[in-house]
Amino acid sequence: MPVAAIHAAVLTKGLNGRAPCVYATQCTRGCSSRSNFQSTTVLIPEAFATGNLTIVTNALVQRVDVDAEGKATGVTYIDRQAGTQHSVEARNVILGAGSFSTVRILLNSRSASWPSGIGNASGLLGKYIMDSVEYTMQARIPALGFVPPQNDDGIFTPHIYVPWWLHREQEEGKLNFARGYHIEPRGGRRLPTVAVGGYVDDTDPLYGDALRRQIQRRYGSYAFLSGEGEMIPNEETYCELDPGSTDQWGFPALRFHWKWGQQEINQATHMHATFSRIFHRLGGTIVSGDPLVMPPGGSAIHEVGGARMGTSPADSVLDSFGQCWNAGNLFVLDGASFASSPDKNPTLTILALAWRGATRIAQLHRGQA
Repeated sequence: MPVAAIHAAVLTKGLNGRAPCVYATQCTRGCSSRSNFQSTTVLIPEAFATGNLTIVTNALVQRVDVDAEGKATGVTYIDRQAGTQHSVEARNVILGAGSFSTVRILLNSRSASWPSGIGNASGLLGKYIMDSVEYTMQARIPALGFVPPQNDDGIFTPHIYVPWWLHREQEEGKLNFARGYHIEPRGGRRLPTVAVGGYVDDTDPLYGDALRRQIQRRYGSYAFLSGEGEMIPNEETYCELDPGSTDQWGFPALRFHWKWGQQEINQATHMHATFSRIFHRLGGTIVSGDPLVMPPGGSAIHEVGGARMGTSPADSVLDSFGQCWNAGNLFVLDGASFASSPDKNPTLTILALAWRGATRIAQLHRGQA
């Protein structure tokens, strides 16, 4: 059976039989019904069922081990609970620890063959890292107060997605930034929490019916607009091993250098102006997000890059399959391989690239590539 057909069969089995969403749990805390896609509930169980997967928990990988020729031979890891060190041998080593954790492992995998980290012949390991340009504005819209309760909020994640709408203006040179962004509106009248106490001014001497009336007036009247924009990678945004900082196991920590380019600043400024106009036309009062403050790098947690793929070992770390140019049995199948990142969340692209890289590995072992 062709490799792609085997992968498709495993995935199809994992997709079939999953229940529709019944709002049983908070999505970000894990889906007990497997309705929401998660690797832990959809992919891993089916892979485990093949009998070809062994899972080692509490294993903190420190480095990729190499032989005298600089070829990957396995990994060395620390058992986080016992504090003991172990090694695992492998024909192929695949890293998918999350973009910057993967970069950290690669940089720490130093040897006579790789003095600056395995696969770092180009010197680009850790360079050109990215995150989404995330900017959020919150406003209170009085017209949303005292809305009769309705079962229309659904799950707590955003239900509305506004794609980038100014492609033509950008092509005509009417905007001062080169990449777009999308908007995610948030709000609603979900189950109140203790945060409703923030609806009342500290100086308001309210209690009893007056206090309840104030909370009812403001409950559900707060809305958020979050923009997620594309960052253009630049050479001044990178990470490296910190010579003065290690974790509790002696593993060097990363040190980050971050710079938003003028493109990102202009993009966020456009978000600020757009959101302000929307809220003012709705009769809202801006609560936060005015004036504009650029977010810290990494705040969108869409971190990618650091071991970028390309068409030449001179200007990239990996080829288009996530295979290390200079250590052919080492693959990076997470967001570290990104050479650029659009305004979309990177997860689905990571899944697609991982599938493609896994197929390549299987083809190589079968002599089909």
